[in-house]
Amino acid sequence: MSTAHVDDPFVEHRNLLFTVAYEMLGSAADAEDVLQESWLRWAAVDHATVQEPRAYLVRVVTRQALNHLRTVSRRREDYVGEWLPEPLLTSPDVAEDVELAENLSIAMLTVLETLGPAERAVFVLREVFDVPYDEIADAVGKTPAAVRQIAHRAKDHVAARRPRVRVVPAEHEEAVERLVAALNTGDLQGLMDVLAPEVVSVADGGGKVRGAARRPVVGAERLARYLIGGMSKLEGTLVASATWVNGQPGIRVELDGQLAGVVSLTVEGGRITRIYSIANPDKLGWLDVEAEVGR
Repeated sequence: MSTAHVDDPFVEHRNLLFTVAYEMLGSAADAEDVLQESWLRWAAVDHATVQEPRAYLVRVVTRQALNHLRTVSRRREDYVGEWLPEPLLTSPDVAEDVELAENLSIAMLTVLETLGPAERAVFVLREVFDVPYDEIADAVGKTPAAVRQIAHRAKDHVAARRPRVRVVPAEHEEAVERLVAALNTGDLQGLMDVLAPEVVSVADGGGKVRGAARRPVVGAERLARYLIGGMSKLEGTLVASATWVNGQPGIRVELDGQLAGVVSLTVEGGRITRIYSIANPDKLGWLDVEAEVGR
């Protein structure tokens, strides 16, 4: 690799740019498409005229992501069943940046899905990456005053819907281990013990996975029986194992040695309050190599 390529700001800031696009889109594949489009635009610019490459590149990526977001939002209206973000395999190191890990979580990305495109862009740039209002205004094509209003509105919207309890890492890992053990042994009581009474389970099979619930399953007993019943009908051997998903401890599920899905969860008081299961095969392509994310 040439020195010029190594010194290229696009290469230098690639992890940041990918993370911005992924936070806005909830899809690693779409984020990569955005980076490809942004790279082409960057390559066509006289770099000597760009005074602040990082800010310039974030602006380019944001604009491309906004264009993409308007396209995919129409596509998601026709999605079969519940739509969940495309999960990432992440290094345990990502969890050390608590704020980044929380914003990368499947739970948070699911909340961001309830924002409009402009609100999502403003929230991500301001709350996750601390981009100044005037730079955000330039990226989204609005005035700084309008951006401040959007940011305030989006922050209130997210605060009302995001998990209110601060994650305790050891507690989260222990809950994952208990769920893994219960799934691998078919232990109904073990499942009941780790699930909060009003637990909510959301599954994304994209209409392509037999047995994937198309509506949320609510309640510990109902969910435990649903899971055990579903596992008993499987043809093959199911194995659950702990992994890192979107900056948090999660679960990798394999059927006869082949990746069948991934599970992310939220934990409160040592018990699981929410489960996100992603089994749509189109969304499992980013679970074998650790994603490079950063701020």
